[in-house]
Amino acid sequence: MIRTRFAPSPTGYLHIGGARTALFSWAFARHHGGKFVLRIEDTDVARSTPEAVQAILDGMNWLGLDWDEGPFYQMQRMDRYKAVIQQMLEAGTAYYCYTTPEELEKTRERQRAMGLKPRYDGRWRPQPGKSLPTPPAGVQPVVRFCNPTEGVVAWDDLVKGRIEIANAELDDLIIARADGTPTYNFCVVVDDWDMAISHVIRGDDHVNNTPRQINILKALGATPPQYAHLSMILGDDGQKLSKRHGAVSVMQYDEDGYLPEAVLNYLARLGWSHGDEEVFTLAQFCEWFELDRITPSAAQFNTEKLNWLNAHYLRQLDNERLAALLAPRLAALGVTVSDAPALADVIALYKERVSTLNEFAEAAAMFYREPEPSAELLAQHITTESRPLIADFLAGAREVAWEAPAIGALIKATVTAHGLKMPKLAMPLRVLLTGQAHTPSVDAVVAVFPREVVVARLEKALA
Repeated sequence: MIRTRFAPSPTGYLHIGGARTALFSWAFARHHGGKFVLRIEDTDVARSTPEAVQAILDGMNWLGLDWDEGPFYQMQRMDRYKAVIQQMLEAGTAYYCYTTPEELEKTRERQRAMGLKPRYDGRWRPQPGKSLPTPPAGVQPVVRFCNPTEGVVAWDDLVKGRIEIANAELDDLIIARADGTPTYNFCVVVDDWDMAISHVIRGDDHVNNTPRQINILKALGATPPQYAHLSMILGDDGQKLSKRHGAVSVMQYDEDGYLPEAVLNYLARLGWSHGDEEVFTLAQFCEWFELDRITPSAAQFNTEKLNWLNAHYLRQLDNERLAALLAPRLAALGVTVSDAPALADVIALYKERVSTLNEFAEAAAMFYREPEPSAELLAQHITTESRPLIADFLAGAREVAWEAPAIGALIKATVTAHGLKMPKLAMPLRVLLTGQAHTPSVDAVVAVFPREVVVARLEKALA
């Protein structure tokens, strides 16, 4: 059975790179009818927090990436890791090392001075015919893995192709710290082994960990999983993704007014493709997803493309769901939605014009607030020339059928009677009713407001 896992470290939020890794791992399992495992790698006690764990779970739930098993927490599996380390010590595939951090740093300084790669020198590694020093008093040893010294460790990466690393390039990895705490690279190995993970899909910042993990698995008599390392995501400017262009919490996208289906669709296209398809459902993605369609080159984040996709998905939503999504955002703006104008009518007015829910809320808010046009706008549009137009429109507005076509005809008739063009009346109406100079079609905007509201605001302006 195909079994994949997503194994974030709870030292921060779930960011876009992690979300893409989770999506690809999830989709691969779903495509093959396998299992998707969620694992929280919380052995970094100093930096892991319950808040970060919750942020990861919130992000996964918001995106709709459900897991079949877990979440498993490494800190709850310490006894298992320590038992495996003890087995390795007894089998001779691991050993105690009493080298102090100070001694290790001095060794590295000498190696650097000689132009050598700084590394552990193997002084405590047991070998046939070798006499080990007497363990120094008062020094708590670490446990190191006996990495093979000859040959190569190789794997056929499902994204990057064949990768080979000479064992001579790898020193003996610490698998347990002096306080007995197992290290990340060791815990990952035991977890993948115990959980029967068949495919490890993760970022290419883990490529250097892979040969060490493969060697440990082989020492345990386990079959390594298949690996697929995803290239990094670059920002809009081609630089490493940072907070200013996308590397923020997944939940920040929710706060900024993006829909989860748009974010998922966008993430799916970051380094993966299915022909020229740009817009597709999550079900289609799972149906199409295979690792051989992932490009080994870096993907580039494009905020403009994300906004385009989000606008597309907003247009597809029914107005009832849109109203439910807008309500808390309007409340956050201090806006109380009344029966008039109906929120559904406002939604219909702006549905084709906005890219995010936040833009939508800002646009909708003006229909439930008293307009506050600036002095500059009032001076520009409420003039001696426009006042007679406003007065004539007001007279007609008390009787006209309250629908956009009839209101549009009234505006046209009013400006024609005065020998003027449409903007001479349209702009003052926009400013007086909404406080803004730029809105959708003025007849549609006027029609959304209740007649009594329009009449009252125009009377006040002319008073």
